[in-house]
Amino acid sequence: MKKINLIVQPIISGLCCFILFLLAIWNCSLFAAESPARFTPQNSRLGINFAGPADWNTEHPFVDVFRLSRKWISQKKGMQWGKGPELVRDENGWIKSLEPDCWAETPILTGGYAPVGDYVCLYNGEGEIEFGANSKIISRSPGRIVVNINPVKNGTFLRLLKTNPNNYIKNIRVIMPGFEATYKTNPFNPDFLKRWKNFNTIRFMDWMLTNGSEQKSWKDRPTTNYCNYTEHGVPIEVMADLCNRLGVDAWFCIPHLADDDYIHQFAILVKKLLKPELKAYIEYSNEVWNSGFKQNHYAQQKAKELQIPPSERPWEGAGKFYAKRSVEIFKIWEDVFSKQLVRVIAWQAASGEYWTDKIVLSYNDTYKNCDALAIAPYFTMNVSPKGKLNADIVSGWTVEQVLEYARTNSIPEAVGWMKTQKKVSDKYGLRLICYEAGQHFVGVGGAENNEALTKLFISANNHPKMGDLYKIYLNSWKDISGDLICIFSSVGAYSKWGSWGLLENATQTSSPKYDAVIKWMYENPR
Repeated sequence: MKKINLIVQPIISGLCCFILFLLAIWNCSLFAAESPARFTPQNSRLGINFAGPADWNTEHPFVDVFRLSRKWISQKKGMQWGKGPELVRDENGWIKSLEPDCWAETPILTGGYAPVGDYVCLYNGEGEIEFGANSKIISRSPGRIVVNINPVKNGTFLRLLKTNPNNYIKNIRVIMPGFEATYKTNPFNPDFLKRWKNFNTIRFMDWMLTNGSEQKSWKDRPTTNYCNYTEHGVPIEVMADLCNRLGVDAWFCIPHLADDDYIHQFAILVKKLLKPELKAYIEYSNEVWNSGFKQNHYAQQKAKELQIPPSERPWEGAGKFYAKRSVEIFKIWEDVFSKQLVRVIAWQAASGEYWTDKIVLSYNDTYKNCDALAIAPYFTMNVSPKGKLNADIVSGWTVEQVLEYARTNSIPEAVGWMKTQKKVSDKYGLRLICYEAGQHFVGVGGAENNEALTKLFISANNHPKMGDLYKIYLNSWKDISGDLICIFSSVGAYSKWGSWGLLENATQTSSPKYDAVIKWMYENPR
């Protein structure tokens, strides 16, 4: 009997271990399969930057595609395209009258990748509307046109041929197939909502058309009654509605010219609209350190006017003005908000310890009046026509060489920036977060016109190993900070200007970058 036990017991023990092993695998698989259902935005470390509103947008966030139509273009018979007389428009951008032999038109869906089918054009007033290429009118009645649109080839034009000055056409909507009954209660494309449902924060920088914004007073803000979102940006009401539906925090970028009343009214409206459990991240403009943007030149000029030293280094004066104005904005918001508010100082990741510490955070004790230091530690390959790593050299590389360079050089460089800025944020007891993040492969200084380089970078972004790089990159961020990291950006067509989108268009559901980011999000909850 002892001999039998000696033989049987190890077998039973082995079987038990094997069964437990199988159960463990099953349990892990079950959790992995169910994690998206159990996951919430509060569990996520990730934020997202949306692509800006434009007729060439390929994300199609709104079921009313007219919202992303371009500014009206004036045309006159016998004249050069786009050279018609100045249009007479009301306060919401609608055309009040047309001169003889004139019409106005606006392109829509020029980025393609929107649904093919019967769109419903609704409008108020009296006049005549037609559609251009890739479209066919199915039916027409007062205030309602059914038009079949195939947007695959550069979209179409909506043309206003006639309008009654006493009852001019306004409130034009062009509704995607299947959403006429619901667009009023839910203006968002369901696929768009699903795509970003578990991200923690939405940074609305590009939706607000922040760079070079001309908004100064509260009357300049975009409203829901304005004819489009491409001239002034997406209204606060729409951004707050989106965050409420998804249960995500909002990150707003205040226009650099905005006066105090604008800022105060903005805060009041967000307080009124945003669910009380959601946070509002507040940032003064975007990349005020970046000399490529108008806001940087404005900050330099204001520093000069206010005699903020050092006058011989205006870029440092711009940094100090940025800190000063940021604190002023924060204090206005503090009168409205309490613990919902996250006050953000955003500066260049590569600027080093000196800039973020001595020029920005320590200036007039700025650090005492903010909650987070935000950086954009992209892993970069900015290739110019000249230099050791120039466009002629890199354009001759293979995709594998580009990705290996990113792994051995670009990511370690970005990690170094993260560590440096974490040291600064820790010194002042601030959160270290990312306002933008991801790959930054692009030709610059004329190299953007190198077609071979553009093709190479696009191929690299679509390569499976790009997903591996994102995993390495995000893991490095988690080890150094682990706080909020906002990816740049959501969805956008790749071109010589960069391959920024995690996806290229609304019909795409998978890519190496997108898949890696989503997988990492669920595997690395807060």
